Amino acid sequence: MGVPKPLSDEEIVEHLGGLPGWERKGDEITRTYEIRYHAAVAAIVTIADRSRRIQHHADLDLRIDSLRASITTHDAGHRLTRADFDLAHRIDAIVAAHQALPLD
Repeated sequence: MGVPKPLSDEEIVEHLGGLPGWERKGDEITRTYEIRYHAAVAAIVTIADRSRRIQHHADLDLRIDSLRASITTHDAGHRLTRADFDLAHRIDAIVAAHQALPLD
């Protein structure tokens, strides 16, 4: 499989255009979601499962009313690759699915 190829600055800007809410901070992309604590916990479990399956992981920071995801490719020297943007799309979908109001 080999080491993923880092993206150029132009490619990063292009990929970010398709990810509203995500921003570049150095050599990572990050997004903070406003989400209730228990919904975020459930989302984290799903994110962890999907990350294990694709062998690419985000750093996740859980707060009482938010979840922050930060992504970079460690195998590429902590540079951004296509895999980071693929994972960002997956995380967006997972968090959206967990935004439903609880039944309590």
